[in-house]
Amino acid sequence: MTQRKPAGMSVETWVDRQIREAQERGEFAELPGLGKPLPDASAPYDEMWWIRQKMAREGVTALLPPALALRKEIEDVLAAVAEAPSERVVRALLEPVNDKIKAMLRQPPPGPPLGRKPIDVDEAVREWREARREA
Repeated sequence: MTQRKPAGMSVETWVDRQIREAQERGEFAELPGLGKPLPDASAPYDEMWWIRQKMAREGVTALLPPALALRKEIEDVLAAVAEAPSERVVRALLEPVNDKIKAMLRQPPPGPPLGRKPIDVDEAVREWREARREA
């Protein structure tokens, strides 16, 4: 625990003393990554690096306006539909996203317009069946 800076001592001198005493106590001896190069040391400077790392750790792909995030979700769901093992799964994937699309269309957009209408589930199932027959 650090104590208060003594009166009359410069901040730089006080900080240097705190570091030296911690080194003498061995508090820096076994830090993780000791002797390893800094990750991404050769990457160009990015002042938002810590935000990008936190988003990656938490699985956040991007901070998009709601309409753009829903567009991305629609693309992901349509890609998942192509790989779906059954018609039941196709419907289970499409119905929740359709609910989100309908909700988005009922309210004024907070960002760019969605530009998509609900997916015709029956048509998507028909296309899925055709793709299965061709494969």
